[in-house]
Amino acid sequence: MRQTRESKQAFVGWATSACLVAGGLAIAAISACTTGSVLSLEPAVDVGSQTSAVPKYTGMQTLVPSNPYMTAAYPRMDEPMAPAEQMPASEVDCRKELKRLGVAYTDLAPIREGQCGIDYPVKVSAIGSIGMKPAATLTCDMAATFAGWTRNELVPSARWRYFSGVKTIRQGSSYSCRRIAGEGVLSEHGKGNALDIMSIELNNGNDIDVRKPGLFAFRTRGFLNTVRADGCQYFTTVLGPGYNYDHRNHFHFDIKNRKNGYRACR
Repeated sequence: MRQTRESKQAFVGWATSACLVAGGLAIAAISACTTGSVLSLEPAVDVGSQTSAVPKYTGMQTLVPSNPYMTAAYPRMDEPMAPAEQMPASEVDCRKELKRLGVAYTDLAPIREGQCGIDYPVKVSAIGSIGMKPAATLTCDMAATFAGWTRNELVPSARWRYFSGVKTIRQGSSYSCRRIAGEGVLSEHGKGNALDIMSIELNNGNDIDVRKPGLFAFRTRGFLNTVRADGCQYFTTVLGPGYNYDHRNHFHFDIKNRKNGYRACR
């Protein structure tokens, strides 16, 4: 009898200890989840209504259109084109031309930012084996025009002057919602009809900066003069170093529609 009583007492003691241990573990688990009061059930951190402060840029950005480096502070998120989006026949034909020219591109959703925007934008990442860095957001017409100039003028000029193919075209600004500096007129960049070229990297390792070359850089000077002059056969506007201070470090190409077929090549 005495042994049975002692066994019962030992079992009760063991059960009580187990309950206390379990309770302690539960409290510890709750404490590990929060540094606030366990009993008041208040959160330890006030997360607020937003998880991060992400600036939103809308409408016209008053920037100098001829300074491509300024656009880096205004990133935009690209959205793919909806599968059900119907394009007019002219856009379909233009994309056939892009494929014929070997352009690697992605269709994007329409861009609409106040007066700016592109109804059927494309994002060009390469022209044949030539990389476009970063990828350029343009209208299809501008993309096709630039691809034609690249294949028919830029590449042959590089082979003739440097005995090398073109590896990469580095652009400083494609689509960007802004006005022309000092004029208050919407820039062609805001329509996706313009592209600024900063430098051209060749397969042989030469990196040709568009900035005005030195006095004795005869080969570079000849190359840049040639591709600039040839651009006037493709684009309605060609501006570059020597035109003004804002264009000292790049070529600006666009396909602005002007009356009587006027072209601005300077």
